[in-house]
Amino acid sequence: MIAVDGPAASGKGTVAGGLAAHLRLPYLDTGTLYRATGVATLAAGGAPEDPRAAEAAARALRLEAIDPEGIRTAGAGEAASQVAAHPGVRAALIALQRDFAEQPGGAVLDGRDIGTVIAPNAPAKLFVTATPEVRAARRWKQLLGQGETLDFDTVLADILRRDARDTARDAAPMVRADDAVLLDTSEMSISEAADAARRIVEAARARWEASR
Repeated sequence: MIAVDGPAASGKGTVAGGLAAHLRLPYLDTGTLYRATGVATLAAGGAPEDPRAAEAAARALRLEAIDPEGIRTAGAGEAASQVAAHPGVRAALIALQRDFAEQPGGAVLDGRDIGTVIAPNAPAKLFVTATPEVRAARRWKQLLGQGETLDFDTVLADILRRDARDTARDAAPMVRADDAVLLDTSEMSISEAADAARRIVEAARARWEASR
């Protein structure tokens, strides 16, 4: 089991997906669960800040029904951060994530509380980060490529707002696990970040094997 945590647009998804492909392990971007919950809440006429509406959407969520394209908008990201603050939503999604993490042969999960809440005993943990400005630039380019017309300052403000909400929430706040290795991708290319992540995981797995 490999746990990859970090803030929005830090590169954690790219890192985690690359590790999963390299190690031939199943991969779950847990952020998609919260994005899908936020989108479903809105689609049902509810408000993401309403804990009851959000929890109802989370409890009805099915992995196979998630639309990967429909949850990648800026609005979906904001809704995800809002619903993720509700303890009921997180409780509803914990079992799904843990089942995925504990499947035979292992798995790779990325999110904001994987190493602290979902899989605290994972033998390999990374906390991937980058400066807010770098993360905002990445997200801005991604959104422009999807046809959205937000300006950079708006995206940066959204990144900072989500960071504040994710770290300050009472339910499973985003924090680096004590035994997670920090990987700052601010000055790294995709290939450099992937190589660094592989080295971190290889070292962690070697330590785990030696301790058995």
